[in-house]
Amino acid sequence: MFTGIIEEIGEIKSVKGTNQAVILEIYAKNILQDVKIGDSIAVNGVCLTVTDFESNYFSVDVMPETMAATTLGTLKTGSKVNLERAMAVGDRFGGHIVSGHVDGVGTIVKKERKENAVYYQIKAPKDLLCYMILKGSVAVDGTSLTIFGLTEQTFTISIIPHTYSETIIGEKEIGDKVNIECDLIGKYLEKFARKEAPTGITVDFLQKHGFYSE
Repeated sequence: MFTGIIEEIGEIKSVKGTNQAVILEIYAKNILQDVKIGDSIAVNGVCLTVTDFESNYFSVDVMPETMAATTLGTLKTGSKVNLERAMAVGDRFGGHIVSGHVDGVGTIVKKERKENAVYYQIKAPKDLLCYMILKGSVAVDGTSLTIFGLTEQTFTISIIPHTYSETIIGEKEIGDKVNIECDLIGKYLEKFARKEAPTGITVDFLQKHGFYSE
């Protein structure tokens, strides 16, 4: 489990393998202070397992399904990546619940500076947008962010100077792809609601279960 608070920007040391499965070696510093084999580290929002490490880099395996469902397949030597260690029990919870299981990929369609913030409008699949609400949470390349705008095809996030400089979002431009993970709680609620009310939530359903009255 992660919080979406990026700890460090790493750099790809090497990419070994094929288009379907690779081993990534990633330069890092801060997150390696207490690393162990088998630890989970989110790389651009994707939960990966540490298989090897040295004093200044670590290795992870990326399987075919992950390559196909995320942007990790576009990484190359020198690419910058967001890094976050799995949350430790007792830590402050600064972001929101992030599983590290990416739901899909979006495309930046607009980038606009407004005063001290930078707005990014991101086009995303409809099956992801249905889990988003205004002022709700979303993880973009592993970074916990707030949704400030929604259309039928896009959502908008606002980046403060700290996030702009301390994550890879500042390097993103129009046309770039990003990993998206929707709010975990919203996905569970939708699943349970569909199970209980397969035809959708109606006034009759809410009244039956004590959630609605005239």
